[in-house]
Amino acid sequence: MSGKNRLIILIVIIMLALSACGVNSPNHEKPDDDLIIVTSFYPIYVFTANITNDIPGVKVINMTEPQTGCLHDYQLVPADMKTLEKADIFVINGAGMESFMDKVISQLPDLEVIEASSGIPLLKNENGEDNPHVWVSISGAIQEVKNITEGLAWLDAKNAELYRKNSEEYVEKLEALKEKMHDALKDIKTRDIVTFHEAFPYFAQEFGLNIVSVVEREPGSEPSAGELAETIRAINDSGVKVLFAEPQYSVKAAEAIASETGAKVYILDPVVTGPKDAAPDSYEKTMEENLKVLTEALYD
Repeated sequence: MSGKNRLIILIVIIMLALSACGVNSPNHEKPDDDLIIVTSFYPIYVFTANITNDIPGVKVINMTEPQTGCLHDYQLVPADMKTLEKADIFVINGAGMESFMDKVISQLPDLEVIEASSGIPLLKNENGEDNPHVWVSISGAIQEVKNITEGLAWLDAKNAELYRKNSEEYVEKLEALKEKMHDALKDIKTRDIVTFHEAFPYFAQEFGLNIVSVVEREPGSEPSAGELAETIRAINDSGVKVLFAEPQYSVKAAEAIASETGAKVYILDPVVTGPKDAAPDSYEKTMEENLKVLTEALYD
């Protein structure tokens, strides 16, 4: 056998060996066999992290930065698609929150998607569109946790029992928090409020609050002079004395309204942002702070 033939045979043997080891194989893009679950934004990440807590071989990644906030107008960036390409499961809020889902589905048609708000009765905004802020109500959060749990149990049956065990423990904590808040707020004197951004209708429904006016219907957009005047008129007509701004947005408009109406500004957090390393009890801690604010604002 000539030296040239020996070289060709050696190259073929090496290529076959590398192929057998999975080198350059598209089926071995991930460094290990972890189940990769990607979540769309902060509250969904917190819920999913609790459900998957301490389950070996299951990894949860949040696609967006924890300070991103609601995803109404969020535009996917190349890094997001790279993250989703590695995902086995994508957990979203749904109900129109993730406006980019058509792009995701068209580019990654085989990606398994769990919609946390699936089957939950949705409230409508003034334009007749679904309001996606289900998780701001503790009852809504509990139902979303259950939906995520059953989705994961279906798609990853070998860990179904562990998902359900974690979920039951987490739901117990949320149920206790819900009972505590209902008990603390059952005798509130003030029920008419003004909010910024349409994040609180489910929350208001749960605790028997009446939202007289919403100032910034589009998140981050400053209300026009006409909208401010309309809100001021609604507050003066109704006698509302409480305005709830959000930590994610400027309080400038709220302060302007307060100066014209005598209403007092408080900060209520819809749990759409949080620290980079979110603790398992992040949702509960934020709601506990909200309870303190509500107690101060609504019993005056």
